[in-house]
Amino acid sequence: MRTLGIDTSNYTTSVCVYDSKTGEIIQKKLLLPVKNGERGLRQSDAVFHHTARLYPLMQELFDEYGGEIDAIGVSEKPRDAEGSYMPCFLVGVNAAKCIGAAMRKPVYGFSHQSGHIAAALYSSGKMNLIKEKFIAFHVSGGTSEMLLVSPDSERAFSVEIIGETLDLNCGQAVDRVGVMMGLSFPCGKELEALALKSTEKYNPKICVKGGNCSLSGVENQCKKMLENGEAKENVARYCLDFICKTLEKMTEYALDRYGNLPLLFAGGVMSNSIIRSRIQSRFGASFAQPEFSCDNAAGVAILAEEAANE
Repeated sequence: MRTLGIDTSNYTTSVCVYDSKTGEIIQKKLLLPVKNGERGLRQSDAVFHHTARLYPLMQELFDEYGGEIDAIGVSEKPRDAEGSYMPCFLVGVNAAKCIGAAMRKPVYGFSHQSGHIAAALYSSGKMNLIKEKFIAFHVSGGTSEMLLVSPDSERAFSVEIIGETLDLNCGQAVDRVGVMMGLSFPCGKELEALALKSTEKYNPKICVKGGNCSLSGVENQCKKMLENGEAKENVARYCLDFICKTLEKMTEYALDRYGNLPLLFAGGVMSNSIIRSRIQSRFGASFAQPEFSCDNAAGVAILAEEAANE
């Protein structure tokens, strides 16, 4: 079966085709433009950019793929929760429904978060976990949640939040610190490159209570470090060490409370090599490959294939 995936998140337009027979994924995506010095996009701007970019991106995909599709999967909301909504996803939903109607193909809607989890399962070679209970972290600019994922008879899986940030998301912290230092938004790759130049290793005081965390402190501390003349590479390293230690503490809580369940990490922040290597070496966790950590349409294409075969 070959499925089309569409995801129009707050910062990336993504389309892909998934062939379940070969396991091959062809994906195309474009970051939405954010002006220098700004820390994000208004929803109206995101909708405009998705509308302008989706057709040429889709054309590029099918120029390379050139085959038929059997079903369509699309991200329709941020999370599987009542009231979860962002206007940017309407662009993808409308495109999916139009294509489905024209081609007489079924359209399946999923949450953006479920797509991240499915993409992580696929790219880490752990698709077998889709029928088991496991702990997943979705760590990005829009979400920092620890989830208990369970098989579900009505959909591929259900998720229960067992820990989350009470203020800033991890990706927000990275971007705010990065913009502070003059980096381009989104700042993850540049901040990581800076941090890798540092010879320092920090043991910051973090704020984790139960499964929940607070990350506003890292922004304030990094601002003070810069004001005191600390080298940018050390500030970047402190920021990432703070986030990593926070995630480690949350993981300890989850394993203590829910037992030795498999661990899966997804979301753009988890493409960071510093954070990945520490958590993987300590907990033996599985991670989405970097190209599937950031926003993508692969996950919803995979979930569409699962739904069509039920």
